[in-house]
Amino acid sequence: MSGDDMQIGLFDNDPVKMEYDELVKVMNYHCDRYYNDDEPEISDYEYDQMNLRLKQIEKEHPEFVREDSPSKRVGWKAEKGILIKHNVPMLSLLDVFSREEVEDFVNSTIEQLGEGTEFLVETKIDGLSMALRYENGKLTTAVTRGDGINEGEDVTKNAMVIKDVVKTMPDPIEYIEIRGEVYMTREAFAKVNEEAEEEGSKTFANPRNCAAGTLRQIDTRITKKRDLSLFIFNIQETRGREFKTHSDGYEFLKKNNVKVIDLYYKCKTADEVWDAIQKIGQARGELAYDIDGAVVKLNSIADRAKLGNTIKFPRWAIAYKYPPEEKETKLLDVEVDTGRTGRVTPVAIFEPISLCGTTVTRATLHNQGFIDELELGIGDTIVVYKSGEIIPKIKCVNKAKRPSDWKPYKIPDSCPVCGHKLVREEDAADYKCINPACPGTLVHRICNFVARDSMNIKGFGIEYVKGLIAGGFVKDIADIFSLKDRRDELVEAKVFGLEKNTDKLLGAIEDAKANAPADKVLAGLGVPNVGKATSRDLMDHFGSIDALMTATVDDLIKVDSIGDISAEAIAGFFADEDNAALMARLKEAGVAFEAEKVEKGSALEGLSICITGTLPTLSRNEAADLIVANGGKVVGSVSKKTSYLLEGEAAGSKAVKAKELGIPSISEEDLLNMINS
Repeated sequence: MSGDDMQIGLFDNDPVKMEYDELVKVMNYHCDRYYNDDEPEISDYEYDQMNLRLKQIEKEHPEFVREDSPSKRVGWKAEKGILIKHNVPMLSLLDVFSREEVEDFVNSTIEQLGEGTEFLVETKIDGLSMALRYENGKLTTAVTRGDGINEGEDVTKNAMVIKDVVKTMPDPIEYIEIRGEVYMTREAFAKVNEEAEEEGSKTFANPRNCAAGTLRQIDTRITKKRDLSLFIFNIQETRGREFKTHSDGYEFLKKNNVKVIDLYYKCKTADEVWDAIQKIGQARGELAYDIDGAVVKLNSIADRAKLGNTIKFPRWAIAYKYPPEEKETKLLDVEVDTGRTGRVTPVAIFEPISLCGTTVTRATLHNQGFIDELELGIGDTIVVYKSGEIIPKIKCVNKAKRPSDWKPYKIPDSCPVCGHKLVREEDAADYKCINPACPGTLVHRICNFVARDSMNIKGFGIEYVKGLIAGGFVKDIADIFSLKDRRDELVEAKVFGLEKNTDKLLGAIEDAKANAPADKVLAGLGVPNVGKATSRDLMDHFGSIDALMTATVDDLIKVDSIGDISAEAIAGFFADEDNAALMARLKEAGVAFEAEKVEKGSALEGLSICITGTLPTLSRNEAADLIVANGGKVVGSVSKKTSYLLEGEAAGSKAVKAKELGIPSISEEDLLNMINS
């Protein structure tokens, strides 16, 4: 055994080392979700707290430090699109969280540079960093931060459609690279989420995630529609002109119509710097966008050069991160609503409080599991906070102020919109309404039924669905197949447009009815926990929807992909009188109830394969069909039971998890070779 191996072995059972290793693993996972998937699962504040603990352990135990530690990185390796080398590193800033740390930075900087040293204190925009390169005043390249040192993603085409990006400078110089933050205003963010909610698609957690995902869009029309904004906060490099101070650079950029950080203060002492940080913090609620801190930086470019950089940070700047603002208030009520997906969401209604300059009276309670963790009841005194996000959150309950007649809150077991019994989702604390005619879910259910992975009725968009419901033409999904009998009414009402388009869509409905197999019909019904893959499994096992409808819970759990909760939900769905009536109407309309007899290959028999990323020639649906046709099973997530991860470009977090679990990855070529051999 080598000396290094012996040293590692010494720490195997050290609880601090074990804590450190777990921190590295968890933080790397959340970094990947943040940078590559734009779907963080925790708040910035929660990540910052983990980062503080990581730094503390590494300071006290340098022998523990690993090469894959988040402290070793500036950003995160770019995994999507075309990569571009950085001309100038896009470093991160050292985060500080207290007045003492701010004063230490300011005073030590003054000691090194002398009295009269000038600082700028400005807003730290909560967005995605991007550098813009101009040659003779013409924008040539836009690149994301990526790993911050070597390369980032080419986003030039998307940058060109952002309204704040100047394409041509009126007072150009030979070359300039500027760095800014791409962000979304709260108004733009709310609009994107409202549209997503209406379409039944996934909403974004906060403006930063939405901005990051939008900047990486392949379709520039989507980028333009989402109305991104940009603030420039630094000049990275120039040729043909030099600037003595950062503020001089700002003035030059303003003359060239470039939008720079609009809230900043010049300061010369630690007290002035702290006062400026406080002023910016107090103004947070008045801004049209989110900030997560204040940046303190040297104004003199020459002084910056004197201090230089570390591997990760410039020595001439820091970022003060504001703590989450939180206040106590009284819980008055809980409103329960059924959304378009059928998921029932409880919302806390409390006495008005002001957070970050805005008055809030509501916060989501997510589900019953979250309510139980809080031990929440009506009349409780709750602590509400905001942490870099629009939506306020409930942190905890002050049990010392609990009323004498307190009772724990329980979500009703029936839908608040239609009164139907709610069912629980598999492996989740969420409850859903399964009534196919529930007004709260009808738009989503019909959209799901006509979608490509279900009946695949071409041209049947959400606006048509809304028009049919508003005009009283459909009250459930079975009504779709009786629309042909109301053709003249539809033409007169212009739901689908004029005669030609109406006939085209009615023809598409009949084509889909004739061609959609039983598993696609089943996938479109909105049965809890039954998607595309599970529908195939159920039809393979039972052979028909008729047989499935009479299956007991014991019958259902014999299917490999069905657990106890799913079995109860499926049996409950078909036992419901309204659902039974719906199924009878669908059968009478002539949709397929009998599964197709398909001869399957055996090359992938017994293998569970998860698909991620973009494959060279196959779409995900094509790859899934190919796997199933050869005896394999397609799963939606990576677990210890997964046989292989079919990995394409921009694989993201599934590839990370597969590596952690030791699940082998295969390419599209590997998959085809496995089938052909």
